[in-house]
Amino acid sequence: QPDLVERLISVDISPVSTTPVSEFSAYISAMKSVKIPDGLPRSVARQLADDQLRPVVQLPQLRQFLLTNLVEVEGRYVWRVNLEAISHHLADIMNFPVFHKPYPGPALFLGGSNSPYISSKDYPEIQRLFPKADVQYIEGAGHIVHQDKFEEFITAVLNFLPPP
Repeated sequence: QPDLVERLISVDISPVSTTPVSEFSAYISAMKSVKIPDGLPRSVARQLADDQLRPVVQLPQLRQFLLTNLVEVEGRYVWRVNLEAISHHLADIMNFPVFHKPYPGPALFLGGSNSPYISSKDYPEIQRLFPKADVQYIEGAGHIVHQDKFEEFITAVLNFLPPP
């Protein structure tokens, strides 16, 4: 229902199926194996989880992003996201459904220059499905664009949106 969407921003993903990245499965397994004793202060629990994730998730920015999903529930630390569902459906998550009707409104595909998720080989499909699309990259950002280069991300988004 494109009439319900005034403008569209896609952050570091293309409208194509993506080969599942092997690291994703390893990251999910590492998150599942994190063990934190009950009743610890949040800062200690996060540090323990960070230490346990470090051997698998080597990028500190990615670990910090994953740790935003660690929450306390009734004195226990759990992951906010459903790791079981994600691990069982990773291939489905990485696929993009086939669409034939293009979205006619303005679209911004905003990628990180250090990320492989929006590449020049995707441009024809982006243009087919989003004829008014603009593809931009934020220099020095990886897949988690908003965390890697927050100010540049906000600037790009605000420049795309109409003035209030």
